[in-house]
Amino acid sequence: MNANGSERPVALSFDQGTLLLQGNINNLTLADGERQIWRWDHRVNAWRCSAYHYDRVRKWLRRKLGSNFIDRVPRPENLDWAGVDLPPLRPEQVEALAAWMKAGRRGQVIMPTGTGKTEVALAAMDREKVATLVVAPVRDLMYQWHRRILHTFGYNAGIVGDGLHNLKPITATTYDSAYIHMDKMGDRFGLLIFDEEHHLPGRCRREAALLSTAVYRLGLTATPQRSDGLHEDLDELVGPVAYRMPFDRAKGSTLADFDVIRIPVQLNEHEQKTYDECSNLVRQFIINKRKEQPGYTWKHLCNESGDDPRARQALKAYYLKASIEDRAAEKLRVLEDIFRLHKGEPVLVFTGSNMMAIDISRRFLAPTILSHTRKKERLAVLDGFARSQFSVLVANRVLDEGVDVPRTKVAVVIGGQASTRQAQQRLGRILRKSGNTRGVLYEVVCQNTKEVIRSRKRRKSDAYQRTFHRRI
Repeated sequence: MNANGSERPVALSFDQGTLLLQGNINNLTLADGERQIWRWDHRVNAWRCSAYHYDRVRKWLRRKLGSNFIDRVPRPENLDWAGVDLPPLRPEQVEALAAWMKAGRRGQVIMPTGTGKTEVALAAMDREKVATLVVAPVRDLMYQWHRRILHTFGYNAGIVGDGLHNLKPITATTYDSAYIHMDKMGDRFGLLIFDEEHHLPGRCRREAALLSTAVYRLGLTATPQRSDGLHEDLDELVGPVAYRMPFDRAKGSTLADFDVIRIPVQLNEHEQKTYDECSNLVRQFIINKRKEQPGYTWKHLCNESGDDPRARQALKAYYLKASIEDRAAEKLRVLEDIFRLHKGEPVLVFTGSNMMAIDISRRFLAPTILSHTRKKERLAVLDGFARSQFSVLVANRVLDEGVDVPRTKVAVVIGGQASTRQAQQRLGRILRKSGNTRGVLYEVVCQNTKEVIRSRKRRKSDAYQRTFHRRI
């Protein structure tokens, strides 16, 4: 390194989410691979790199310098549980844990929704007994992890997020809180668990991994793929895939067998007329714009809607189209038929918007769980659904990922995105095995609308392969 250093041993320390290398480093030669990760910080006359390189850097410095190297990065606290209440792992869970450990306790475990990824993570915590940070995508999952840790280990974990900052050797947090605070707590943990890891590679959220010195890392998800391709960065941020369980292996054993029943509905005369008018308006606006500006896209339309009245009118027409698809009157009639068919059975209803969820709630006096529903109300609704106080539960996207939902074998998708991830997550809500009862997923789709295309894209997921499809 061509830098001025004082005559003192080389020391490595943690500083605001980075590693600082200081001391007598004049004669320390960097290999090409090491040179790429370091940057000279003239403010403190030291070399600096991201904290997630810690394991690699310390091994390299010990090999190069031996006793002349001082590691000042704090050691994560070791833990010992008074008692562990963890159910015996199923064979696939044992395989997943063993594969992760064989991979150096750094990597991804990809298993279908409902196969018990949480139990694999809790077993890893039990094995390692080291300070652990669990990172979840939303507050509900953060609190759910807190409850699972308390039940499993009898440990009242800390919480960082939702206005709380209670840092403990075992802590649960959200991705947003993690990247905000990791520069101050990144040296506290030896194990990071990223639940629903596909949220991690985002532009800001990835700092939850980059700013931590944690050597052990475990990523959990059923659907790692992202439309922007950033899931490829998970190999670097968390570790390569250690274990992947195909969906067809779980079906019928760990997960229940199920049918997918697609029910097409028609817009009424007024809805269809308005829908067609809106479609023509949006289409014609885009065509005209592309004559003036080749390559004009939907993003341009959104950007111009604040200044151009025509763009604003086209955008309003688009949202009106989406509202008609989502809240078609015929969907409510079909939903009533499904409730009658499954009278007395618990039914989950997934909508495409909060407004449709509220429409259903008002029509059938069914409780809803939406993004703004408070924690206390959510827990009360889920508990009431589990104890059969009411047989229908309506949600938009809140229950799509990870949140434990009481066992049910009937779900209705009455709106949503085109992503196969959302399709898999929603399907997983009805697949937790309970005896030999077969699950059923109803998909209600408006004919002659873009919903048909979204439905086809959703069903490209491997979760839908070799299932029994019926069209009514």
